[in-house]
Amino acid sequence: MVSASAVGKDAKIYVAGHRGMVGSAIVRRLQAGGYSNIVTRTHAELDLVNQAAVTDFLAREKPDYIFLAAAKVGGIQANNCYRAEFIYQNLMMEANVIHAACQAGVQGLLFLGSSCIYPRDCPQPIREEYLLTGPLEQTNEPYAIAKIAGIKLCESYNRQYGTHYASVMPTNLFGPNDNYDLNNSHVLPALIRKAHEAKLRGDKEFVVWGTGTPRREFLYVDDMADACVFLMEQGIGDGLYNVGTGEDVTIGEVAALVMDVVGFQGEIVFDTSKPDGTPRKLLSIERLHDLGWRARTDLRDGIALAYRDFLAGNQRL
Repeated sequence: MVSASAVGKDAKIYVAGHRGMVGSAIVRRLQAGGYSNIVTRTHAELDLVNQAAVTDFLAREKPDYIFLAAAKVGGIQANNCYRAEFIYQNLMMEANVIHAACQAGVQGLLFLGSSCIYPRDCPQPIREEYLLTGPLEQTNEPYAIAKIAGIKLCESYNRQYGTHYASVMPTNLFGPNDNYDLNNSHVLPALIRKAHEAKLRGDKEFVVWGTGTPRREFLYVDDMADACVFLMEQGIGDGLYNVGTGEDVTIGEVAALVMDVVGFQGEIVFDTSKPDGTPRKLLSIERLHDLGWRARTDLRDGIALAYRDFLAGNQRL
C-alpha cells in the first residue's frame, strides 16, 4: 500500500539509532538527498528503553517520519550469551517508539528488522510470506522474536489506527561504523579484523569459525540506507520488504575475498568446534525489485570500502 503522500524535503525526520552503522548510513543518505531537518538523539540524551522519556520526546518533537534503526545487535556469540538483554531491550525500544509515534500523530515510520526473523530451515530464496512458518535458529531466537514483534506492532497499529508503518528486513549488513569487537561482531567485520591482525602478525593461517559451508548474503550498508529512503520517498505505507542483493556466497568464499582485499597471504583453517548458525539465508527481493530498487555495490568493492573505513579508525573494537 502507498500512503497518501511521500515525504517532502523539508519534512522533520527522526532517525533513531543515528550513531549505529545503519542509522548513520540513513543520515548520510538523507543529507545527500537534500533533507536538512533531521532529528537525532544520543543514548545519553534519550534512552529508548525508557517509555516516559520516549513518549515525552515524540510528543514534543512530532516528527513527520521516523526511521527506527536503533537496536541491540551482535553476532552469534553475543546473541547466544546475552539472550535476555537482546529480547528485553529490543522489545522495549520498538514498543516504546512505535506506540509513542502513534500517540504523537506520526503517520510515517520505517522499522528495521533482520533476516533472522525467518525460520531456520526456510525454502530459498526466502520470501516475506515465509515469516512464522517454522522454528527459528536457536542461537539468535530472542533477538528474532523481538524483531517479529516489531513487525506485528507496525501491522497492528496500521490496522487499528490507520498509520503508515512499514518494515524492512535487511540481509547481513557491513560497512562504515561497523562493530569489529570479535566477541560481539557479525561475521564479515570479524573476518576483516582477523585478517588485518593476522597480516600484521605475519601469520601463516587464518582461523575462521565453523565449517565454512554456510551460505550468506551480504549488503553494503549504504545500499540498505538507499533502500530505506527510496521506500520513504515512494510513500510506501505498510507491509514487509526484504532488502538484499539476491546473491549469496559461502563463509569460506567471503573469507578468501576478505584475505584478498586485506592483502593477507595465508591458509584458511576452519574451527569446526564453533557454531555455523543457519545453513543458508538468501532473501527474495522481488518486492523491492518490482518497485524499482536494486543494490548497487559489488561485494568486493563494499569490502574494500569497509576495510578503508576500518583502517581510518572509524570502528568499534
